Amino acid sequence: MISELPRAPADLSIADIVPSSAAALGMLGAVDRIGLGAPRHIVCALIDGLGSGQLSEFAQYAPALASLSGPRAATIVPSTTPVALGSFGTGEMPGTHGLVGASFWVPEFEGILVPLHWSPAMPAIAIQPEPTMFERMSESGIRVTTVAPEAYRESGLTRAVLRGGEYCGAEDIKARVAGVLAASSSIPSFTYVYWAELDRVGHEFGVGSAKWISALSRVDQLIDELRNALPASSTLIVTADHGMVNCDEKISVDSHPDFTAGVRLLAGEPRARHIYTEDGQAAFVAQRWRMALGDRARVIERDELLASGLLGRVVDELVDRIGDVIVLAKDTVALTSLTDKRVSALTGQHGSFSNDEWEIPCLVVTTTS
Repeated sequence: MISELPRAPADLSIADIVPSSAAALGMLGAVDRIGLGAPRHIVCALIDGLGSGQLSEFAQYAPALASLSGPRAATIVPSTTPVALGSFGTGEMPGTHGLVGASFWVPEFEGILVPLHWSPAMPAIAIQPEPTMFERMSESGIRVTTVAPEAYRESGLTRAVLRGGEYCGAEDIKARVAGVLAASSSIPSFTYVYWAELDRVGHEFGVGSAKWISALSRVDQLIDELRNALPASSTLIVTADHGMVNCDEKISVDSHPDFTAGVRLLAGEPRARHIYTEDGQAAFVAQRWRMALGDRARVIERDELLASGLLGRVVDELVDRIGDVIVLAKDTVALTSLTDKRVSALTGQHGSFSNDEWEIPCLVVTTTS
């Protein structure tokens, strides 16, 4: 039933953050849903993998972050990097920008796309051809700069949903702060800063591990140095693409007939699976998975997902990218598969709709002098 589907735990979406910034910097047609005022510079630091729940639980290790406040915000479902960055960079929900999972079927190219390891056979502009918010801001006279590792400059994900403006390669905290200061030499300016380490460490060692806490401390250092370096009339926004949960119950979906009967392709990731079924088998497959998983996952047929609004308005041409059946794991369950053996083996996971995965920070700091 649609009424039983999850709902975002906050009114502000990750898709609202860049449009709000654009509006605050004077771009016509954009709407500021955050209440940013009228700064001359906006710096948006996106910390991969930092959910609001994790920040609250481990606040003692991040005093700079813990001292900040802002509106409650949520990412989208699936709560995973390519989908969330798609919404962040375009200002649209997944049903419009078309990146619908950690991996998903692309009918026009007859293949599975893994956006974090983009196939050159699928041109980024063909997957997501609409203008990004970065492009729109640049065209309106706002100086837009991305400050992130050099390796991401020409990645498929960057070219699909984060293209536009200038790119400053920066590998450490010092280089990122320098990049932000250089980008803020023009008025008005929007600078996007990306930090990936916390997500990588959380996947491998788990949220709350000693290595994760050390990584969180480095995030705190980055934010502290950024806020102290901001020029006058600047606003710093700290947000994230998703949170994370440690998964201690792993269920293989590769071999048991309850999971394989009627299935043509499996994609997504352990917390959010897209299942592409044989013709006419969607209801059968959904029922088999429901019976096998019980209350350990929510099993949704495509039409129900479309009607729920979780993906926003879904463009007709993009519907078949979505699985015939979508399975969102609950609690600490991971639905593992040999199709993504390395990812399935990780401790920390995300993609589903628990608050630990879905709630993200939207912390705001403004300088007046």
